[in-house]
Amino acid sequence: MVNATGTASLPFSDLYASSIFQLPPKRHLKIPAAWFKRRRLSAANKLRAPPVERPIFKLLHLRSLFLANRFLQTQRTMENCSGDISGDRLTVMVTNDDGIDAPGLRALVRVLVSTNRFHVLVCAPDSEKSAVSHSVTWRNPVSAKQVEISGATAFAVSGTPADCTSLGISQVLFPSIPDLVISGINMGSNCGYHVVYSGTVGGAREAFFNGVPSVSLSYDWVGGKSNVNDFTLAAEACLPIISAVAVEIKNHNYPQNCFLNIDVPTDVVNNKGYRLTRQGKSIVKMGWRQVTSDAEGGKMLSTMTMDVSGAEAGGADFSSRQQEQLLFRREVRGGQIENDEDTDYCTLQGGYITVTPLGALSPPEIDGYSYFKEWLPIVSERYSSAL
Repeated sequence: MVNATGTASLPFSDLYASSIFQLPPKRHLKIPAAWFKRRRLSAANKLRAPPVERPIFKLLHLRSLFLANRFLQTQRTMENCSGDISGDRLTVMVTNDDGIDAPGLRALVRVLVSTNRFHVLVCAPDSEKSAVSHSVTWRNPVSAKQVEISGATAFAVSGTPADCTSLGISQVLFPSIPDLVISGINMGSNCGYHVVYSGTVGGAREAFFNGVPSVSLSYDWVGGKSNVNDFTLAAEACLPIISAVAVEIKNHNYPQNCFLNIDVPTDVVNNKGYRLTRQGKSIVKMGWRQVTSDAEGGKMLSTMTMDVSGAEAGGADFSSRQQEQLLFRREVRGGQIENDEDTDYCTLQGGYITVTPLGALSPPEIDGYSYFKEWLPIVSERYSSAL
């Protein structure tokens, strides 16, 4: 039999029966039987083969030591990881822009609580606040009402996602600052330029502004294909990243100059794994259509897709301008899709879970910067000459 190292080896029973453990045959000496009996032990000792360090035993011994050492290292690593997370549980605050009753938020909270690794707080809008970007409430007060969510301390807030994050990390609503803020899971992807519109991303960005690590999560919901159970699957698919972020936070290794925007593909069960991406330029082009009542039209940006083949332009009836109040609704008029393979939208459509680091600054494209670097001195010179 040949072992994994390519060295011949035998079962223990065969080794015991082999010549390794046997004495060589007795020499045929013509001596009296009585003398032989008296000297049998001595003769046997003299005739015994000297001990030989067999290579096979040395290899087996070294391999046993290696396996034992690796087992102990694995045990220590598991104990350390367990201690990093569950021994002293991190406080995670969850917010969103779909509202505190949204299935995405509820699924995320259930999954986090079920791990018993996190102390979970919830501070989310009391109603849908999609596509409000990073807007905040300035002059008016906001209300907060405690609600029942199993395993978590939760409040429904009348403000925006950014308001909820700001209030939740202020130590006014909760006694301490959370270790991590997670915004989501959003119903609809947040890629490309939609990141700017997104209230989900705005909630995570507000935490980042205040020095609290944060992650925004979105699921690429498609009507007719997706169902509410997919949010649980999306939360479970993101759990390894959340756990890894928690370990980095505990070890004080998490970067302070960015936060993560994560998008989960529609077919979450068959996702192709995680892929690091950059924010692209994909966007749904919007137009306006006049309507006669609030009930007509209307669709949240977060649930729209780039498929604009069925979009209708629809003209307005300008004879209604004589009415005291005109009503208009947004509608899809087209789209801009970026095909670069390393961008978030393109990678998401390829079936990957996209992980996109984002920051607070928005540096322009290098061509734009170069253009204005030459343009501004010319304008300044002309302005000075005109004075």
